[in-house]
Amino acid sequence: MELKLNRDLFLKSLSHIQGIVEKKNTIPILSNVLLDARNEKITLSATDLDIIIIETIPGEVIQEGSTTTTAQVIYDLVRKLPVGSEILISLKSEGQLSLISAKSNFNLKCLSTKDFPVTQDDLNVEGFSINSNVLLKLLNKTKFAISNDETRHYLNGIYLHKAIEDNKNYLVAVATDGHRLSKSRVPLESDINFEPVILPRKTLFELVTILQEENSEVKISSTKSKIKFLISKIVLISKVIDGRYPDYSKVIPTDNDNKINVNLSEFISTIDRINSLSSDRKGTLKLVANRDILKFLVNDPTAGDGVEEIAIKYQGADLEIGFNSKYLIDVGSVIDDKDLVLNAKNPSSPVLIFDPSDINTLHVIMPMRVA
Repeated sequence: MELKLNRDLFLKSLSHIQGIVEKKNTIPILSNVLLDARNEKITLSATDLDIIIIETIPGEVIQEGSTTTTAQVIYDLVRKLPVGSEILISLKSEGQLSLISAKSNFNLKCLSTKDFPVTQDDLNVEGFSINSNVLLKLLNKTKFAISNDETRHYLNGIYLHKAIEDNKNYLVAVATDGHRLSKSRVPLESDINFEPVILPRKTLFELVTILQEENSEVKISSTKSKIKFLISKIVLISKVIDGRYPDYSKVIPTDNDNKINVNLSEFISTIDRINSLSSDRKGTLKLVANRDILKFLVNDPTAGDGVEEIAIKYQGADLEIGFNSKYLIDVGSVIDDKDLVLNAKNPSSPVLIFDPSDINTLHVIMPMRVA
């Protein structure tokens, strides 16, 4: 095998591989990237047995062949080569790979391709297409609410499914950790063939990384056990979380009549500032809405106490309600509008938060008991 590559294109592909390959692996071959040069194409593949990534990049195939080498090592070397440089890669023997660029000359250890897990694309079901920026926004609006609780593994991902709402077809993403929930949807031009899946956290963050770099159509197809994303010259195939996602619609309130409209920037900066008095960093915070004033109160036995006020537009009775301030900041980070709308019912009922500029996204936060 012998091939010539542009350093920048090679590095971009290797960076995608890094999100899949486990650094510490009991199976050595899973720490490797598969390099395959044939039919005038250069393909890189990696897998952790749950996720497969296959990417084709341009280059010159001088002699066809394939091998595997340690993904972390070749990534570090290529990353430190000069920008725009050319790289010559050749297989000297079954166990040694030569990498030459300008005055740099390295010999890397290899493992045989026969031990590399099969990575062919075997998901031959009808899919649908969506713009990469639209999909990225959908995932970013919900990913922060994913649970870390391994005892409820079915919450450790985003529930991606199609739904008919308001007599229209939507692709819907939902994430919850039991204390908060985020839901976002994008309209579809027509009905689609899509099996609902729970997209695992690792797959999600690898997908987001790729989508941030691409501006193209994404083709998505799924079965009950796998999901496939085709993004330009990249194929990402992942197992999905086996489990039944709870009926999230039951926790979305429909009768929250106390409506707070507040400037987002002022809201977040006030929370961040007063949260300095929270010694345990959990940020337990009380909000008091009275007429057109919103008070923020913190009382920490170690650090002290504090009160701040900001002006709001408020419709409803006087209200006192407690929150984990981190949840409010997380929601604020994905609001696009200059304002945030918070709809509450009483101190013990879930609160509904909207982005006035995005009618297709909502957030639910459970309140906390605050003395």
